[in-house]
Amino acid sequence: MRASQYYIATTKEAPSEAELISHKLMLRAGMIKRLSSGIYTWMPLGLKIVRKVEKVVREEMNAIGALEMLMPAVQPAEIWQESGRWEFYGKELLRMKDRHERDFCLGPTHEEVVADTIRKDIKSYKQLPLAVYQIQTKFRDEVRPRFGVMRAREFVMKDAYSFHTNFESLLATYNDMYSAYCNIFNRLGLKFRPVAADTGSIGGTGSHEFQVLADRGEDIVVYSDECDYAANLELAEALPSRSARPAAAAKMAKIATPTQKTCEEVTQMLGVELATSIKSLVFEGIDGKPVLLLVRGNDSLNEIKAGKLSALKQPLTFASNEAILEHFNCQPGFIGPVGFNGITIVDREVALLADFICGANQDGYHLTGVNWGVDCAEPQVADLRNVQEGDCTPDGKGKIKLCRGIEVGHVFQLRTKYSEAMNVTYLDQNGKSQLMEMGCYGIGVTRILGACIEQNNDDNGIVFPLNMAPFEVIITPANYNKSEVVKLEADNLYNHLRANQLDVILDDRNERIGFLLADSELLGIPYRIVIGEKTLAEGKVELYNRRSRETELVEIDLVVKKVTELILNERK
Repeated sequence: MRASQYYIATTKEAPSEAELISHKLMLRAGMIKRLSSGIYTWMPLGLKIVRKVEKVVREEMNAIGALEMLMPAVQPAEIWQESGRWEFYGKELLRMKDRHERDFCLGPTHEEVVADTIRKDIKSYKQLPLAVYQIQTKFRDEVRPRFGVMRAREFVMKDAYSFHTNFESLLATYNDMYSAYCNIFNRLGLKFRPVAADTGSIGGTGSHEFQVLADRGEDIVVYSDECDYAANLELAEALPSRSARPAAAAKMAKIATPTQKTCEEVTQMLGVELATSIKSLVFEGIDGKPVLLLVRGNDSLNEIKAGKLSALKQPLTFASNEAILEHFNCQPGFIGPVGFNGITIVDREVALLADFICGANQDGYHLTGVNWGVDCAEPQVADLRNVQEGDCTPDGKGKIKLCRGIEVGHVFQLRTKYSEAMNVTYLDQNGKSQLMEMGCYGIGVTRILGACIEQNNDDNGIVFPLNMAPFEVIITPANYNKSEVVKLEADNLYNHLRANQLDVILDDRNERIGFLLADSELLGIPYRIVIGEKTLAEGKVELYNRRSRETELVEIDLVVKKVTELILNERK
């Protein structure tokens, strides 16, 4: 490809609304153009990278026997109502009506569609197991689209689905998919971690996320360097730091805290550790009455864990100020368990506290020296908090560490959630109808591009891994349109590299050499050959490695062989 014939639209500055470095660099490199909030046009350069990602994904899916298909993006409401997700999925589901006033949605995922398809054709155990996949545009009506393609409303996803006669068969395919995902991200040159994760709105039992490690990632990855443990923060179990509650050593006392409402303010006033206080959070219960959840002042509530409590209304909803005033006789900021007659659920760490500090259920006052079983009833206990760095791992073999990550893939053991709701059955060896076991497996194809750039960039632009770069090598001639000798050698190199099946671009644009070099840095092309009259006079050209930032002079007769060997050895 010649740059003069390509659609290259680089800029020096990114729009002010671009927050993440990946968003800024993708806009500056002209890979995407914003059409509307969270909706982007993929330009030729960006689409070329997306197609490379898709190629790797297809190869790995095909290698484990998954069959490619393509399902409709527009889906009828009936199948979503049948699965129970028409209302449950929430406002991210973009609903619409056709001319006949029938309800449809723009698909964010395809569990319902694939279940409806399979139940119409697959009737016997002899036709199972079966795995299918597609690469297709999805739409999720994000409340706040941001970070470019990382949190877009419209995006490209690879979603796969498997159907089985039993759980053992599902686990076998799940493990195959897990391995295929590892192969995909390794081939794309990404640093990643598979982590145990919550199943969320998809449902089912076990699941794993694949997190690309990046300082600006939205998710927090919990792991240990001392053992194999890794999990998403939402799922990571928080063990108590001690085995028993100390004996009570103080008597309860009420203290005035006229302006101190938070745990930080109260403990600072008293000159004690934040961990001796408890944070009170009030949610709506299933019976409409408030439920009190308690974590230590230095901990944060894990809302995913809390959302699984049977006593709480779903989705998780904070109690109104009116309900708090009615049941606690005070404003938020002074709430506590003493005297509260409703349901109280506490984190494991709170259950082991003695002589703790909490709200007095009276405006302007807190209590000190509070003890369970003395000043208030023994509470229900659950794992409610987010883990912290230094906590023990659930297996007791290491200490927890935290890092940030970007979710680019997720695999789920759906089990029979959708097959039961939608009557997806088969006939077994005895002719009896049985529910199919299901799995689903997603990869955010366009999201991978943003995650890759977050992980691979420097002050000059993007530093693409070879298998994701828009081109493997760029030829950058100085004065291509003015120097016949430079033009001749550049064209010759270009033709030879193409003949060797390398993905090469010749930057023959009529621009200054400094401009061309800056563009090649911005675009992150792994190898660059610079041709100028001065080095040609010595029979050499400059070969530059974008990742190592090393430059070497190579004899013109040897550069094709050297670059070809470098790239072929690096391809995966």
